Amino acid sequence: MIKTRDPKGSWSKPVLVKAGKGMIDPTPLWDEDGKVYLIHAYAGSRSGVNSILVICELNAEGTEVISDPVMVFDGNDGKNHTVEGPKLYKRNGYYYIFAPAGGVATGWQLVLRSKNIYGPYESKIVMAQGKTTINGPHQGGWVDTNTGESWFVHFQDQGAYGRVIHLNPMKWVNEWPVIGVDKDKDGCGEPVTTYKKPNVGKMYPVTTPPESDEFDTRHLGLQWQWHANKQDTYGFTTDLGYIRLYAGSLSKEFVNFWEVPNLLLQKFPAEEFTATTKLTFTAKQDGEQAGMIVMGWDYSYLSVRKAGDKFILQQVVCKDAEQQHPEQVKELASFPVEYLKMPGVADNEWKTVYLRVKVAKGAVCTFAYSLDGKKYTAAGEPFTARQGKWIGAKVGLFCVTPNDGNRGWADVDWFRVTK
Repeated sequence: MIKTRDPKGSWSKPVLVKAGKGMIDPTPLWDEDGKVYLIHAYAGSRSGVNSILVICELNAEGTEVISDPVMVFDGNDGKNHTVEGPKLYKRNGYYYIFAPAGGVATGWQLVLRSKNIYGPYESKIVMAQGKTTINGPHQGGWVDTNTGESWFVHFQDQGAYGRVIHLNPMKWVNEWPVIGVDKDKDGCGEPVTTYKKPNVGKMYPVTTPPESDEFDTRHLGLQWQWHANKQDTYGFTTDLGYIRLYAGSLSKEFVNFWEVPNLLLQKFPAEEFTATTKLTFTAKQDGEQAGMIVMGWDYSYLSVRKAGDKFILQQVVCKDAEQQHPEQVKELASFPVEYLKMPGVADNEWKTVYLRVKVAKGAVCTFAYSLDGKKYTAAGEPFTARQGKWIGAKVGLFCVTPNDGNRGWADVDWFRVTK
C-alpha cells in the first residue's frame, strides 16, 4: 500500500500489507464503522488456486492484515470460472463485489451483493457480449460523476491490439447495477459502441494520448515504455532535437529479443496506422544493429546491421519468442558505410535511414525503408503481429550489439504515427 495527500505529488514508500504467492487484484474498502477490508483473487499459475474470492480485515490504516481470509465466492461451480479482478463497494446497506468471470477474452461482468461483508452473496451477470462485437466486456470499475451519473470503465481483449478501454453507462434497478444497454430488460446489459458522453459539469476538448514524438525536449513522452526497468545507458534525451539510443549488449546466451531490456516501445494506437522514423546509426563494431520493431510473442523488425564496410538492411522474424525460438534473418539490401573523421581515434561509421511499418486490419504489418525520406521501398514479407504476455503488441525502436567494449548508437530524429 502507498498513500499521499496529493495524487500529483510525492507518495509514501510501499508497505507490504499481505505476504503470499499468487494473490492478485486486491481492492480495499473503508467501511462506515471505521473497519477496513481487503478483497483479492488468486492466480492458479502461481498459487495452484483460482476462481475464488477472499476477504480479510485490515487495521485502520490499511497497512496490515488482522484476520484470516474468508472465502466469499467460489467460481468452481461450472457457472463463473476464472473469477478474478474484484472491486469492493458499499451502497444503500449492500456490499457489492464487481468481478469478471469466464475468461479474459470470452467472459462477462459478474456482480455479487450481500448485507454482510462476509456473505452469503447473491450473484448476477450484469453485462455480457450478447449480440455485440465487444467480446469479454468486463474487469473494470464503477465511476460516479459529480452530477450523479454512474458509469463503468472496463476493457476488451483484442489480441495484438491489447486490452482496449471502454466506457459504458450504468444504472441501478432494484438495487442491482445494470451496465450497458439492457434491450430485453432481463437485468443484463450489452456494451455500447456509441453513447452520450458523461455529464461532468462542463465541456472539455477532445484529446488523444500522444503517439508521435519529435524528441525535441529533455523529457521522454509518456507514450514510451522500456521493455524492462530502465537503465541510464539505454539512451539519453537531448536539447539537440533527437534521442540517442546506445547499443545494448546482448547476453552470451542470446536467442531472441524476448529478454532484451532496451527496447523503446509504445502500444498500438489504432487498428490501422503507419509509424515512420528517421535515425542515424553510428556503429563501432561489426554485428551492431539499430532498427524499428513490432514486439510481442511473435515479433519482426527491420534493421541496419554493420558488416565490414557495409550496412546490411535485414528483416528478422521470430515466432513464439517466449519459448526461446530462434530468429529467422533475411538480408534485403546493403549500403556503403559513410565515415566521419575522428582525430586520434577510429573513424565513426554511420548511415542515416528512414524506416516505416504500416499496420493494417488484422494487425498485418508491412515494412519499408528510404534513404532520402521521400521514396520508400517495400522491405521483406508481411508479418502478423501478436500480443505479448497480458499486453498487446508494441511498436518502437532499438539498438543492440553482440559485443563488449565500445558501443555504437542510434540518434533518432523523430518517430511519427499517421493514419
